[in-house]
Amino acid sequence: MPKKASIDTLRDRIDKIDRQLTDLLNRRARLAMEIGEHKARSGRKVYAPEREKLVFQRLHQANRGPLTNDHLQAIFREVISSCLSLEKPLRVAFLGPAGTYSQEAAMVQFGSGADLVPAGSIDAIFDEVERGRADYGVVPVENSTEGVVAQTLDRFIPSPLGIKAEVLLRVDHCLLTVPGEPRELRRIVSHPQSLAQCRDWLSRSHPGVPLEEVASNAEAARLAAADPTTAAIAGRQAAERYKLEVMAENIQDLPNNVTRFLVVSADGPSPRTGDDKTSVLFAVPHAAGALFKVLEAFAVERINLSTIESRPLRGRAWEYVFFLDLVGHVDEKRMGRALAALERRTLFTKVLGSYPAWQWPSAAGGRAGRGRAVDGNKAALRLAGGRR
Repeated sequence: MPKKASIDTLRDRIDKIDRQLTDLLNRRARLAMEIGEHKARSGRKVYAPEREKLVFQRLHQANRGPLTNDHLQAIFREVISSCLSLEKPLRVAFLGPAGTYSQEAAMVQFGSGADLVPAGSIDAIFDEVERGRADYGVVPVENSTEGVVAQTLDRFIPSPLGIKAEVLLRVDHCLLTVPGEPRELRRIVSHPQSLAQCRDWLSRSHPGVPLEEVASNAEAARLAAADPTTAAIAGRQAAERYKLEVMAENIQDLPNNVTRFLVVSADGPSPRTGDDKTSVLFAVPHAAGALFKVLEAFAVERINLSTIESRPLRGRAWEYVFFLDLVGHVDEKRMGRALAALERRTLFTKVLGSYPAWQWPSAAGGRAGRGRAVDGNKAALRLAGGRR
């Protein structure tokens, strides 16, 4: 039986690999800087989510472990982020303050090489990007248990911005307090959606304790840090930032708690990857069968709908704006035909963008998993017919 190498020998081998990795990473960075110069001369944007998606897919396919694809993607997210910062530092607005899930989503998408700037509201995020004070904005749009974020959908209606990418973030809520001996809680504070997502757990574990809504989970953590009789519902990132203790973890009522975020920009649609989404909004006349006729255009072209939502059209009583997420890219011929039919049958149509569909990393050596889409055509046609 061959003799195993000593710890010192193994460490020497690791040191050698580290030197090789450092050399390779710097070679990669220099190539990225050259690409940045090409982009600057041609007027192309530095941030390319479609390219990043293809990079991650190739890494997943080549990975043989023991690192999982999650590990590998986290490492290369920072490599890509650092290289992007050498091309051009990106300024990204998120729903603040620091320590929110929105900041975590921005970190997942842009890494620590970007300049992440907290904004006080969803309107403020759009405003930062519209005025050119931020390159991109990250806004929440829907939660798997509590539904859409109406503010975000409403803000798209007047805004010239579109969607560049999406981020799906698994949300694990924790109950946080100041460290030390447990004290009698006088209130539990959090964002309204977080309180709603933990409603059953709170009624079982802390019956009678008043619940208080605040602007964000990070604000809740800040309040808990200042008052030992206040507990906050927030994530571990907020606990670390505000030096709070985790009293209980994973307290959300449903284990599959996912929030979807959108990256908004003035860039225009991302190029095709072969696994894309297109988001549109439109308004229909207040007439029987109007919505059915619109949605029929997508059924005819066999385009699946993954999301359909409606919002009241301001200033027009009993008329609504509809938001659709479609599976496919605006450059596909069938999508072009469907959108042309949509424009003929609506009061107005606005394409918000085509962008890479989010993919969860799988285990090492496996294929990356897509977010699960509903059979949108059937659901949409039922909605158009008045059955929900």
